[in-house]
Amino acid sequence: MLDPRPYLLSYILTIALSLSGLFPLSLSAIIGATLAVLFGINDKLFTFEEALTFVDLDLIALLIGVMIVSEVVDRSGFFRLLALKLVKRTQRKPRRLLIIIPLFAAITSLLVSDEAALLLSAAVLISVSKILGLDPRPIALSAAVMVNLGGTGTLIGSIPNMAIGLRAGIDFVEFATYVLPCEFMLYGVTLAYLFLIFKDKVPPEAVALTDIREEANRGEVVKGALTLVFMLATLILSSFLGFPASAAALASAVLALTVCGYDTTEVFRELDWDTVFFTASFGVVVEVLSRAEALQGLSQLMFSMSMGEWIGYSMVTLFVSAAVGIVLPNLVVALTFIPVISGLELHDKRAVWSALVLGANLPGVALPTSSFVIVMTLGALKREGMHIDPWEVAKIGLPLTFVWLGFAALYILLRFSL
Repeated sequence: MLDPRPYLLSYILTIALSLSGLFPLSLSAIIGATLAVLFGINDKLFTFEEALTFVDLDLIALLIGVMIVSEVVDRSGFFRLLALKLVKRTQRKPRRLLIIIPLFAAITSLLVSDEAALLLSAAVLISVSKILGLDPRPIALSAAVMVNLGGTGTLIGSIPNMAIGLRAGIDFVEFATYVLPCEFMLYGVTLAYLFLIFKDKVPPEAVALTDIREEANRGEVVKGALTLVFMLATLILSSFLGFPASAAALASAVLALTVCGYDTTEVFRELDWDTVFFTASFGVVVEVLSRAEALQGLSQLMFSMSMGEWIGYSMVTLFVSAAVGIVLPNLVVALTFIPVISGLELHDKRAVWSALVLGANLPGVALPTSSFVIVMTLGALKREGMHIDPWEVAKIGLPLTFVWLGFAALYILLRFSL
């Protein structure tokens, strides 16, 4: 019988190196993947040529395509111009920023990566705060919370979503019908919660926002907007015409680079290659674990707790993945649970896949270290000379996470029982 311990060691080592900060995420995963593959070849589980096929090229193609389009649209100034127009609506009512900027950040994160959405909203917020003399910290934290929530609702909203959707065979439209209603309902609850907490920290009146200039090349903005519309349209069409979402994303990326005319080398330089290589390499680690049957224990645990029913599987997946997601990055959680759910003997797994999407994404605000979005927010504010006690973040994020998970559990039970 094959000893699973070496394979589990490669998995644990990958996570430990990723969390330690000793190496970049990509290198941490490459080290773990190399060990896992060497163990597998030594045990004659597969050949090196077979191991090369463990890289999920479909996921990588989708990821790179979306990244290129996001970078091109960002360079066009479309998102920044839209943000400034929305912010100007506040006029002399700065407390409206507690609603407008977090909501803009959440909607933006449906279409681009969480990190890009946060950086965009943070740049607008800091410039507005300096003009108005506001403390940006309450609004920045609200935006970070909403970005984490916003990335949950679409296939391209986060990398875990892409991985889950592709492996589950769920297209762009179907994915949105399962998760987006839950997200939109949580928008209202979350914005009300954050507004009540922070409203006293933002003055009720300030000067008008006439000093903010909407400087943008209109031609580039239009091209960026049309590129984004084209990508969304092709992703939706892919749902009905049966071609892969990755093909739609790559076609959109080619169009974006061709039409907008930016230096391709510069665009490629700005892509998050660390995440791309981490995703590819960690996927290899998990695939090797699956072939070595090292994940059987987790699968058997889920089966024993669920009694073989979709309701039980969904609730176990939601809360176990969420508990792990408080400590580990959401991508690690998603890639770990995907082969477990794929192996479940269940005819209809839609509810379970939806539970994994919510369980992997929602805990990102629980602790200051639960997601890169919160870490980036604290870092951006620190660079502006503003400190936030990390545990103050936890006092807000932990209760909110429990509320989100409770609401998500109720939503899954109602949505998939009807």
